[in-house]
Amino acid sequence: MSRLFMFEKPLGMRDTLPELYEKKHRVRKFLEDAIKRWGYQFIETPTLEYYETVGNASAILDTQLFKLLDKDGHTLVLRPEMTTPIARVAASKLLQDDLPLRLAYAANVFRAQQREGGRPAEFEQIGVECINDETVSSDGEVISLLVSSLKEAGLRHFQVSIGHISFARELFLQILGTDERADSLRRFLYEKNYVGYREHVNSLSLSSIDKQRLLQFLELRGGEEVIGMALDIIENEQGKQAILQLKELWDVVNDYNVQDQVKFDFTLVSHMSYYSGILFEVYADKVGFPIGNGGRYSLIEKFGKKASATGFAVRIDRLLESLGDMTEDNTAHCILFSQERRKEAFRLAEKMHEEGTRVVLQDINGVKNLDAFTKKFADTTYLIGKAGKEPADE
Repeated sequence: MSRLFMFEKPLGMRDTLPELYEKKHRVRKFLEDAIKRWGYQFIETPTLEYYETVGNASAILDTQLFKLLDKDGHTLVLRPEMTTPIARVAASKLLQDDLPLRLAYAANVFRAQQREGGRPAEFEQIGVECINDETVSSDGEVISLLVSSLKEAGLRHFQVSIGHISFARELFLQILGTDERADSLRRFLYEKNYVGYREHVNSLSLSSIDKQRLLQFLELRGGEEVIGMALDIIENEQGKQAILQLKELWDVVNDYNVQDQVKFDFTLVSHMSYYSGILFEVYADKVGFPIGNGGRYSLIEKFGKKASATGFAVRIDRLLESLGDMTEDNTAHCILFSQERRKEAFRLAEKMHEEGTRVVLQDINGVKNLDAFTKKFADTTYLIGKAGKEPADE
């Protein structure tokens, strides 16, 4: 093995050490339990998928896909997200009775990075997909479940920003006339470059009224009050329908009593090309990126089934970053034994395990640095067979 790569990992890959693993496991359990209580069923899909199916259907850029060949020369990909594999499963196996489906997942996904810059190439997502229900009620359900599950995980300060993919598209096409000119403006929104957006709008050959409408568009953030503002600057029917859907959604989230965590943001756009309606992102303290996102999509049609769906995905690593220090007593007790009293040590450990206590069993002859070992376990070490703290001392 080359010494150059002995301790190195591929670009963007991470080791998860015990303390972080315990935190991830705990948070994942909170989220899973919350999701199950809402009637969602967890499924698993393969880590590897065919490029011609999932790879092509996914909205993740081709340059971010990890590709490899199987023995027959077929191109495979490591799944870059979970929505597309679940759409494949739903279309091929689960939509036979044409009923709504509520599915969930917790899985690692893989996206290649050209340069690291702190961005992982492998990260864990947990999420849901509400499939074959076109109502705004299902959009509201998914958003309310997202709020509820994040609270269950211990997150207190966060906001769900909600928009509609059709509003910005229709407004830009109505004023600018072509997809190419509209895409230029959407790029500024995706990058959150609002200064660049304003400068670009002011440079366009438009009437002062149209420029004003495009600049007013940036102000469409807030609660129910922005609905009327949005109606004032849009003229075509599809754009107005998008606003009416958001107005209905506001009533739904109010009925779920999660309105305090929800705000409208009509400037919200996404790089995910399969979104077709309401979409949203979650922002939390201490993190400069969304910790989760979701929305309505028509992806299942690519697999031969006519069905609309909505869902969300939460990034576990970003959620942990926002949660910060999570104090929990993970102390493990240690039974340090000599060989002649091994059986006694094993019986004591068995009893402590039954009581729910974490216990390490260690033959004293296997410890090279006894001082360091007992220091690691501090006051939780039992010495059986040598001078020291016996179980009877407790």
